[in-house]
Amino acid sequence: MRAFWVMIVTVLAVFAAPASAEGPGALGAGPHLAIRLVAETARPKAGSEVTLALDTRPQKDWHGYWSNPGDAGFPAKLDWTLPQGVTAGAPVYPVPGTLLIAGLMNYVYETPYAPLVTLKVPAGLAVGTKLPVRLKMDYLVCTSTVCVPERAELATDLVVGDGSVAPDVRAEFDAWRRAIPRPLDAKATLQVENGKATIAVPYPAGAPLADAYFFPLTTGVIDYAAPQTVTREGDRLVISTKATNGGVPIEGVLRIGKDQALAVSAVPGTVAAGDAPASEGWLLGALIAFAGAVLGGLILNVMPCVFPILSLKALSLARGHLDEGAARREALAYAAGVIAVCLALGGLILGLRAGGSAVGWAFQLQDPRVVVLLLLLTVAIALNLAGLFEIPTPRFVNQAGGVGGAFATGALAAFIATPCTGPFMGAALGAALVLPWAAALAVFAGLGLGLALPFLALGFVPSMRRLLPKPGAWMETFRHVLSVPMWLTALALAWVLGRQAGVDGLTLGLGAALAVALVLWVSGRRQARGLGFGIIGAIVLVAVGVASAALVHPAPAQAAQATGAEAFSEKKLADLRAQGRPVFAYFTADWCLTCKVNEAAAIDTDATRAAFARNNVAVLVGDWTDGDATLGRFIEQHNRAGVPLYLYYAPGAKAPQVLPQILTPGILAGLAS
Repeated sequence: MRAFWVMIVTVLAVFAAPASAEGPGALGAGPHLAIRLVAETARPKAGSEVTLALDTRPQKDWHGYWSNPGDAGFPAKLDWTLPQGVTAGAPVYPVPGTLLIAGLMNYVYETPYAPLVTLKVPAGLAVGTKLPVRLKMDYLVCTSTVCVPERAELATDLVVGDGSVAPDVRAEFDAWRRAIPRPLDAKATLQVENGKATIAVPYPAGAPLADAYFFPLTTGVIDYAAPQTVTREGDRLVISTKATNGGVPIEGVLRIGKDQALAVSAVPGTVAAGDAPASEGWLLGALIAFAGAVLGGLILNVMPCVFPILSLKALSLARGHLDEGAARREALAYAAGVIAVCLALGGLILGLRAGGSAVGWAFQLQDPRVVVLLLLLTVAIALNLAGLFEIPTPRFVNQAGGVGGAFATGALAAFIATPCTGPFMGAALGAALVLPWAAALAVFAGLGLGLALPFLALGFVPSMRRLLPKPGAWMETFRHVLSVPMWLTALALAWVLGRQAGVDGLTLGLGAALAVALVLWVSGRRQARGLGFGIIGAIVLVAVGVASAALVHPAPAQAAQATGAEAFSEKKLADLRAQGRPVFAYFTADWCLTCKVNEAAAIDTDATRAAFARNNVAVLVGDWTDGDATLGRFIEQHNRAGVPLYLYYAPGAKAPQVLPQILTPGILAGLAS
């Protein structure tokens, strides 16, 4: 999954060289949006208004963006060249559609649409006066995997006249106007409480309603990708979703039917008791979060620390020594081990948060004692895969047959997968923190189910097992190759340990790893002579682990900061905002893989630094590696279970814009400009 996002970042580098709508696009023949500028009348009266339509037709499988694009993309930029005295209003857009990709919500148009712009013609112009109208448009057009910036240069020539409108043109504009949201003449009410936004919108009980959905125009108030529940309660509609900020008015568009919507303005207030969404609202949210967690867990199987363990289990099935029943029992035991650990970690997170601790996913990696133990465990697994020794099976596991070993392997896979997160996991686990306990635990169980799905499929689908290669000498070689990603995982953990505990802590961890390797080498030599692993060796390994955890201590953390960045504090943020400076604040941790990918690919790049410098954007970095409680509470205020978290504070804005968990240089450069 990470390789996929790196590919997306690379593709989006085309932002540096925009394609022209008049020639071939940067990726394939363009333009991918065919746009024509249409005037409702070519002969407007002096002192009147004339409506222009941007008749836009997306190419198949491509889409354009609404005025608020959502978690990704950017809206079209219009640069008018108009006769003296003629002015153009802001474009008004028809109701968009939703497109959810990798946990990111996009507000898009996949079928023909027409934003409308009103031109004001000054009074006193003589009939026959020419009014040349020119427009340069810069816009983004995307498929589900590729985005291309394009430019269109449009023109229409008007002449001051009698304002007559041809019948066919009037019919065309009437159809376009019906898709424009109608203003609601009553104010709605917005209540934000416990991370949930509830919007009560006046709406007659007998009025038709279909496919209702709220599209926010105001940024930074609600989570775009969060599920929404819309319920009818008398003469009002109540919308419930996840909040990212409170205390500010919100503007938006409420879809009430196909190509029909209302322009809604909601002011902060209280939604009266009994007007809150019914209990099925959180149930729907829990189901969506569960599905996201399953998908996120499935993606974890390709991570370097999990893939070797999954592959070893697959190889055990490839040997063909298990009958159908035994294969299924092992698959269920492996899944039970994975889900049990995920439930245990989830329950511990919820319990600690209930006690006032601001912890999130992978919270245990904030403690260098846990990191050093994980480092030793990973080194041991890598040496086992390399063939240095064989893992002895405890007697109680032998008594349980292969089921006991499968359960232990699943538990191990789940535990060492915790440093990883991704778009689906971030949204799902963030939702779990605002759900009831039972629903939240179900989300964590869904994460375990997704992690266990590949092996479950192999255990229960014989045809999939038959696709596995036949047993042979290659299996031993492949096992040795699998040690490489485990060594990479150990290297990453050593780096995290050095960041948390300094040079002394890293030296201690490497020394302990060397001691573990020596003990395992001696035990492996014993096994080669037909002897057992050795009780003394096992005791020494336990002693090394206990001593390492007892002796390692945290060192003052140093945030991995982009050039020119400063350490985050709420006081520093307030000072910068008081100066009127734009601020980009990001929250990271050394053990967060997603954070490091974003920093390397988007944040700490020459293009981003140059864009921030040109626009005087201040950069603040919050390092959550050691689980700083103050940072944890700040992150929690933005309804996130952990890092990464990216915020952009525009000058004068009351609330920050919460950026996607996957960043691109184009997103950051667009913010700066």
